[in-house]
Amino acid sequence: MAKKFHQPTRMCLSCRERNEQQNLLRLQCKDGEISSFNGVGRSFYLCQDCLKEDKKIIRALMRECRGGDKDKHMNKLKEIITDDRKS
Repeated sequence: MAKKFHQPTRMCLSCRERNEQQNLLRLQCKDGEISSFNGVGRSFYLCQDCLKEDKKIIRALMRECRGGDKDKHMNKLKEIITDDRKS
């Protein structure tokens, strides 16, 4: 029988559901800007279900990035999502 390897479990920032790390998108908020995680600093995860629903994410992003312009955050998030899907 094949060994079952451990998969790290992380929690979605918006819906608070736990999922395997590979199924979540990892982002960070640095200086009030949302960006893909670059390996340094604090980060957060968003699940695929929450990425489809803008209303669900807005409140969580405002809390994580400590305010700012919600339209700017949502536009940047959409850019990151489309870039991530292309690669």
